[in-house]
Amino acid sequence: MTIQIFVASGLHGTAVLAAAVDSGCFGDSGRRLLLLCDTRAVPEAAAPAETLPGFGRLRTRFDEVRSWNDAVLPLHPGSWTPRADDVPLWERHLRRAWGLGDEEVELVLESPHTGPSQAVAQIFTGGPVTVYASGLTGYGPTGGKVPPLVGTRVRHLLHPGLLPGLEPLLLGEFGTVPRPLPTAALRKVFGELADAAPDPGAPEGAAILLLPGTGTLPAAEEEELHLRTVRSTAALGHTHLVLVHPHHHGPVTATPAVRAEAARLGVGLTVPDSGLPGAPVLAEVLYERLRPALVVGRSSTALLTAAALYGLPVARTGTGTLLERLTPYENPARIPVTITDALLPDLAEPAAVSGQSPLTEATVAEALGGLLPAVAFAMQPRVRPDLRPAAERYLSAHLNARTWRYFKRRRLGSLALPGVVPARLSFVRRNATLRRLARRARALRRGAGS
Repeated sequence: MTIQIFVASGLHGTAVLAAAVDSGCFGDSGRRLLLLCDTRAVPEAAAPAETLPGFGRLRTRFDEVRSWNDAVLPLHPGSWTPRADDVPLWERHLRRAWGLGDEEVELVLESPHTGPSQAVAQIFTGGPVTVYASGLTGYGPTGGKVPPLVGTRVRHLLHPGLLPGLEPLLLGEFGTVPRPLPTAALRKVFGELADAAPDPGAPEGAAILLLPGTGTLPAAEEEELHLRTVRSTAALGHTHLVLVHPHHHGPVTATPAVRAEAARLGVGLTVPDSGLPGAPVLAEVLYERLRPALVVGRSSTALLTAAALYGLPVARTGTGTLLERLTPYENPARIPVTITDALLPDLAEPAAVSGQSPLTEATVAEALGGLLPAVAFAMQPRVRPDLRPAAERYLSAHLNARTWRYFKRRRLGSLALPGVVPARLSFVRRNATLRRLARRARALRRGAGS
């Protein structure tokens, strides 16, 4: 008997896994164990995923539910991984605690290079691994070096297929086969959550604003962006706005300034309440319940979910500023921001918002087909050196005033990519020895300066 362990960090991840099970991605397993992990800074302050509305319906796909937080207490699951010498001890302990015996274990993980997924993969060695990417970061490179003993075990990469015709780049260095999840299965699962959710308290056809909390931008600048978003959405004729946190980490709050601005403009404002402390209201639930007339966001997966899975009108806002501010360049958020900025209409351009067409393979390929491999190589050249030719082709042909926003001159120069190196010196880019000598010379110069 094979025991399958599904690792999920919250309600949204559990929903994606439920859709994958419904789609037959895992065959008939003798036993399915759902392992929940909460990596928020203070997980004790928020309602556990298993208490959220609709979780009971998702839970029917699994034989039992376990808590990774409880398993590693008092360690915090967000950053802890076992020491190599302790791995056998941890495996024996967890097999005994979870009643796994000596059965073969198959793992289904979120990003295998971070947090609990990495720890679980290191503890349960040898068995096959399936990775699922529930967000847009899956279309970018792996965020760091994945140990070969983990990466070579990955058989498939499951993803929601939010960009028609475009395959994710995550774990491509291991030749992992991407497999999109059926839209019907995802819609069915989100529909179950919507049936169990409380009344959102907003009228059908309202505009949904996916407003993140402060983080990348200073608090004052973030609030000003929110105010501009409210003003621009109201200017398009929308009379009721619904504020939602786009990343499933917690509820959004409407600041007094945002509420005052909505009142000044004469538009209604709703902040849905799940009824539980620290518990988010999933945007997908509101898509099912409200059928919004417009969804506005910055770089969230929920924005592409609205367009690709529900066919809803969408608009982006603030992506230009975010592209300038993201640091370091390899910040995983760069891929979602790049996707929304290059593909979706700007909220500040009413004609583009009202005249947008459904996402198709042709429009996605035109906007992102060459851009994403180029950005991915610039982000992680050591993880995906195979993407250098694609990056050179794109930069040689498409680098202009519009596309420069996706790159940094210093980064292109350090990688000897087109746009910084003159064409007559292009042979330098193709010569690994010369690039290595140049890096060594820069290192020596920095050492001498210090």
